Amino acid sequence: MDEEPERTKRWEGGYERTWEILKEDESGSLKATVEEILFQAKRKRVFESHGQVRLGMMRHLYVVIDTSRTMEDQDLKPNRLTSTLKVGIITTKNKRAEKLTDLAGNPKKHIDALKKAKDSTCGGEPSLYNSLSLAMQTLKHMPGHSSREVLIIFSSLTTCDPANIYELVKTLKALKIRVSVIGLSAEVRVCTVLTRETGGSYHVILDESHFRELLMFHVKPPPATSSSECSLIRMGFPQHTIASISDQDAKPSFSQAHLDSTSGGPGLSMGGYFCPQCQAKYTDLPVECKVCGLTLVSAPHLARSFHHLFPLEAFQESPLLLHHTERFCEACQGELKDKSVFICPSCNSVFCVECDLFIHDTLHCCPSCIHSRSAP
Repeated sequence: MDEEPERTKRWEGGYERTWEILKEDESGSLKATVEEILFQAKRKRVFESHGQVRLGMMRHLYVVIDTSRTMEDQDLKPNRLTSTLKVGIITTKNKRAEKLTDLAGNPKKHIDALKKAKDSTCGGEPSLYNSLSLAMQTLKHMPGHSSREVLIIFSSLTTCDPANIYELVKTLKALKIRVSVIGLSAEVRVCTVLTRETGGSYHVILDESHFRELLMFHVKPPPATSSSECSLIRMGFPQHTIASISDQDAKPSFSQAHLDSTSGGPGLSMGGYFCPQCQAKYTDLPVECKVCGLTLVSAPHLARSFHHLFPLEAFQESPLLLHHTERFCEACQGELKDKSVFICPSCNSVFCVECDLFIHDTLHCCPSCIHSRSAP
C-alpha cells in the first residue's frame, strides 16, 4: 500500500500541462484562456451525470470537519472554519474526534449543530485515525443495500494518529466504507492513499467557489458497486395530523424523537406524524421508526431523488453563428453574446451557458419543454 505509482508522484506534471494550455492574447492577458478553462470545467459537470447507472440512493454519510488550528487561516474569508460551516458530523482537533450529530435524515438537527460549532475554538492537530474509527463504529452496522460513506474536509497538512492508519485503511476497504477528502491546503499523501484504496475521491480547493462546487459534487448519490445488495425496502408515508380540540379522547403526547433528545425537544404536542404500522409519533421526517423499524418518509423526499435516477440529457453545444434567428436565450431572455449556445435536443430551444448550467444543476428540467407540454 505504501508503494505509489511513479506518475502520481510527479505532481508537478499537472502544472506543466497547465502552462502548455495557457496562452496570451494580443494584449498579453491570460484572462480569456483562464475563462475557457473554467467554462470547460463547468460543462464537464453536466456530462458527469450517472445516466442509467444503478445508484446508492440510500446513503449513510458522516462528514468529518477538521477544526485544528489551521482552520483559523484566512485564505478563505473570514477564515476556513466559517467558510466550511456555511455548508454543512464529526469534528477533530487536539488529536481527538468528537461526534456532533448521529446519522439522521432530518437536516434541521445537523444545521443547528453546525451553527453551534461556529463559535467553537480551533486548536491542536487533527486525527484522521480517531475520526475514521469513530465513523466506522456506526457505519459497519449499516445494511448492505445502503452506501457507507465518509467525507473529510481536511485543512491541516499533518495528522496525529495513535496507531498505524494504513492498517485502518485496510479495515475500511474490507467494510466497503468509501472515504472522500476535500483538502483546503495542499495534497497530503495519506489522504491520497486513503481515498484511492477505499474508492473515494480527493480534491484540493482553488478558492471558495470551487470549494462549494466540490461539496455539491458529493450531493449526488454515488454509483452502487457490483457487490451492493439489492432488496425491497418497506416504507411508510404518514401525513401530518393534528388532533381536534373537540375530541375528548385526544391528549398531548411526546414524540419518539423527543425521548432521545438532550436539548429538551419540542415537548408535548397534539399533532405529528404517526407511523402507519405501530402508531408511534414523530415530529419530523424522514426517520426510522424506533418501535417497529419502518422507514418513514414523505412523497416529496422521493420526488427530489428522481433527477438523480433520470438526469436531464446534456444540451448540444453549437456555434452562435449558425443561429442568427435565435438572438436571445429562451430562459433568461438575455442577448446571446457568447461564442457558443446550447440547444435542447427535445424542443430545439437555445440557451446561454449560464442558463444551461442552472437548468442542469438546479432546475433539472428544460423550461421550454415544460411550457410546450402545459400549453393548451
